[in-house]
This record gives sequence, C-alpha cells and structure tokens, in this order.
Amino acid sequence: MFFGEYESLNWRFQDSQLQKTFKFQDFSEAFAFMTKVAAIAEELDHHPDWFNSWDTVEITVTNHEAGGITEIDLYLCKRINETAKNEQIRN
Repeated sequence: MFFGEYESLNWRFQDSQLQKTFKFQDFSEAFAFMTKVAAIAEELDHHPDWFNSWDTVEITVTNHEAGGITEIDLYLCKRINETAKNEQIRN
C-alpha cells in the first residue's frame, strides 16, 4: 500500500478508497474544476466517482478492478491536486 504517498497528497483513506472535498466560490468555479478533472481522467483512462452540490465537489478515487488503491489512483490524485492549486478554492 502507498500510505505515505496518499497522506502527503492530503487525501483521506477510507474503505480502500481515497477521498477529498474541494470547495469553491460558486457553482461555476466548481463546474470548471470538474471539467478540467474530467479531461485528466479521460487522458489517463481512469475516472473518479464524484458528487457536486453547488460550490462543493467531493471526489473518490479507487481502482475497482484491483479492489483498492494503485499507482494510477495516486497519480490521478496528484493531478487533481495540481489542478485545484490553480483554482480559487475556499477551504
């Protein structure tokens, strides 16, 4: 398992999944972030589960085939974090 790596990414590990919540100024910013993450997911052919409610985006990452976290999950989380740094997050 990659415990040290996911902790350094500031994602929460629960039920063999990595989870993180992002808050934005409004719905438009949250949706723009989701659009950017969707492009990354397509590029990697690895797609997160997520939920959006107005200014909040909750993302869950896991590898369903492997039954847990793999290197591609960590890489996706890293790319999501990099994208979030360029957005106006309200935490």
